[in-house]
Amino acid sequence: QVQLVESGGGLVQAGGSLRLSCAASGRPLSGYAMGWFRQSPGIEREFVATINWSGEDKIYADSVVGRFTISRDNAKNMVFLQMDSLRPEDTATYYCAADFGALGAEVREGEYEDWGQGTQVTVFS
Repeated sequence: QVQLVESGGGLVQAGGSLRLSCAASGRPLSGYAMGWFRQSPGIEREFVATINWSGEDKIYADSVVGRFTISRDNAKNMVFLQMDSLRPEDTATYYCAADFGALGAEVREGEYEDWGQGTQVTVFS
């Protein structure tokens, strides 16, 4: 099991940027595919982005393509989500998740075993 802690959320005006970080402890992240998901009140949690263990394979939700970038630093046991050109509809709690042993990037929420507590992102117009 790996423990995940997200940070970097906040309040930002539409068009602005935020960089979310996910710090892991307990196990090396190099053995995990990592993902970012988000959830707004009254809406099911949805996939945002995923990255495979090496960082070579990345997949994004259609709604964030060209605006969000996922990356990882296995040496520091961290994963990042750079969010640019933010929109009010990006407002949500963002969660970092880990899928142990996955060979590729993983979009299926049910495949992730470990989750962080989330960080709130609020975008105002």
